[in-house]
Amino acid sequence: MPSDPWREERRVVAGAQPAGHRLKGILYRLRNPALVGDTAVRAATGSWHLISPSEFSNLYRRVRGHTVCSVARLRGLHEGVKYVVGKHIEGDVVECGCARGGSAALMALSLRQSGERRTLWLFDTFEGLPAPTADDPDYEIAELFTGSCLGRLEEVRELFREQGVAQGVRFVKGLFQDTIPKSAIERIALLHIDGDWYESVKVCLEQLYDKVVPGGIIQFDDYGYWKGARKAVDEFLAKRKINVPLKKLDYSGRSIRKASA
Repeated sequence: MPSDPWREERRVVAGAQPAGHRLKGILYRLRNPALVGDTAVRAATGSWHLISPSEFSNLYRRVRGHTVCSVARLRGLHEGVKYVVGKHIEGDVVECGCARGGSAALMALSLRQSGERRTLWLFDTFEGLPAPTADDPDYEIAELFTGSCLGRLEEVRELFREQGVAQGVRFVKGLFQDTIPKSAIERIALLHIDGDWYESVKVCLEQLYDKVVPGGIIQFDDYGYWKGARKAVDEFLAKRKINVPLKKLDYSGRSIRKASA
């Protein structure tokens, strides 16, 4: 992990925003003591995994330069893959919002490590985050991140080739609203939703939740960071009367296991 925990936030905002806007985004985060504390923990745990001989740490070191996803959330994905494989839960692995591809590559490596072959679907604009909408309660800050988290399609493809896990990966370019409803996905064992904004998370849940098989895992990356993501998750669960507790992975990450039928 970077020694400066705010380096990535400054980097993603810097490309298109004046200095005053960049400072506004940073100060917004610094006002939250829980987030500041979580960032310090991220730095410490990231350092440990640079030298740890564990199975997860070895995979983490291979992808850490291609993701800003926390160690805890990456571990959640790694353990999620092991769980669905170990429990023989059928279905594909799906990631909505892959940025530079690090978290998706970790799942692909985890599948290979488990001796499993499954289709891995990656949905992304591959042009950075789209703009948030008025449905995002923190729109004023969220809009500063439009265009951030950019991973070009060929860059992500190359990562998978370098790691030797390109086989069986389906790259789907475009807005979730346009691409997910048309996808040929039938069953999902593990769904990773990393869409940041209200509309993005909402469409992922509305279109894909029913395809997650009983016992399958759904992990949310932005539940703690972005109010729009949290709003979309809470509204969906309430509307469907889904009373499954959200497992806290870190300040932002949450996961649920879909109840058996």
